[in-house]
Amino acid sequence: MTVPAPDAPYGFDPQGRPYSDKSKIVAGILQLFLGTLGIGRFYVGSVGVGVAQLLTCGGLGFWALIDGIIFLTSNDRTDGQGRVLRG
Repeated sequence: MTVPAPDAPYGFDPQGRPYSDKSKIVAGILQLFLGTLGIGRFYVGSVGVGVAQLLTCGGLGFWALIDGIIFLTSNDRTDGQGRVLRG
């Protein structure tokens, strides 16, 4: 049995990057449904982008929609600490 590293309690991806405690599926769904408020970005720890989406209503919905789709389809999205989102 392997013991997880303290800086990567959820393990590492195939490229050796640590996994986040956040899920890309949850982030994508939050972004699709509440993206005009920036909730998906706040969830992953991108506070600056979350505030920008909040102030622009998610880029009138377009930015939030595209961002949500990218969260769900991409394997390289990271959280606010630079760890890869689990999927």
